[in-house]
Amino acid sequence: MNDSQRASSPAADPDDTRLAVTRSLEGIDPAEWDALAGPQPFLSHAFLSALHETGCAAPAKGWAPYYLILRRAGALAGAMPLYVKTHSRGEYVFDQAWAEAFERHGLAYYPKLLSAVPFTPVGGPRLLAHAHADRVRLARGAIELTRSLKLSSLHVLFPRAEDRAALEEAGYLVREGVQFHWQNTGYGDFDAFLGALNHDKRKKIRQDRKKVASAGIAFRWLAGAAIDDEALSFFHACYVETYRNHWSSPYLTLDFFRRLRDRMPEALVLILACRDGQPLAAALNMTDGQALYGRHWGAMAFVPGLHFETCYLQGIEYCLAHGLDRFEGGAQGEHKIARGLLPTPTCSAHWIADRRFADAIADFLRREGDAMTAYREELEEHTPFRQGEP
Repeated sequence: MNDSQRASSPAADPDDTRLAVTRSLEGIDPAEWDALAGPQPFLSHAFLSALHETGCAAPAKGWAPYYLILRRAGALAGAMPLYVKTHSRGEYVFDQAWAEAFERHGLAYYPKLLSAVPFTPVGGPRLLAHAHADRVRLARGAIELTRSLKLSSLHVLFPRAEDRAALEEAGYLVREGVQFHWQNTGYGDFDAFLGALNHDKRKKIRQDRKKVASAGIAFRWLAGAAIDDEALSFFHACYVETYRNHWSSPYLTLDFFRRLRDRMPEALVLILACRDGQPLAAALNMTDGQALYGRHWGAMAFVPGLHFETCYLQGIEYCLAHGLDRFEGGAQGEHKIARGLLPTPTCSAHWIADRRFADAIADFLRREGDAMTAYREELEEHTPFRQGEP
């Protein structure tokens, strides 16, 4: 499909609204795009462009962009980030079992169509439009694109609530999930937050922080332009080390992170753990001014408790110091509950071209959804916060 080929009928709608596909963001005005995407940095023109320009999310890596664009009277009225994927890596919603089922029946699951922010398990806009009707139009247009490309399926990961409503109206199946987020309920400072925890959790956090401090670790917070090349290079070395320790290859390059720092510095917060004045570990976070999103971390040496302190407790403390509403610590991790991050529902939406598999997956999702509800209820019973303690 070339850049000008339409995802819907070539004829204009009565209100002069047209859907088309573009393979690049270069021809889209950043201000128009960002007005639709909202304040969250991961959907910004700068963030997505940096992924593509550096080759981190590119056809050669199994991420072929197919952006769905909605224009009304020539102006950008909606958009949907889409990728033709040849694998399921970097998604954080696991459908490999579905792929195996397709293969067992002699059918190809890949390539598939995906709406997500590459390598980013953060909820947010996926149907970028101000009106519900336009979001439904985008959702249906993506189905038509899936059909026209003769792909097995279409998947929308971590959509916001208003997108979910439009996706369900358009006929998508919904899959329930869970992450762990910290909410600022007006604690004021870290001691007040600790005071809200039950005795055991409060004691454990204090013990862990004391161990890190006894190891000679101190922390520095760098934001925006204060993140110089030396600090950013050290962070990336830590990030690469994390993947190396897991016998894997990193998705993101130093060039990508430099572009973020240069183009959208206000969105970056780097937490450095230092010993004797020298950096030892680092965690890169992003912010939209309301929330802090923990994204990447790594360490050049093992120190007991350093991971939790750098990635979670320092993030919470940063939120408290800067009046942010919440801290999202990334995908999965029941262990985060003990640090005050509570189970928070997430979802994904799916459209399956083969009717037989669509029915089977719908049945699976109903049963999985019931199990997920029970799982969240069980997690909520293990709240780390005080329940009637003096």
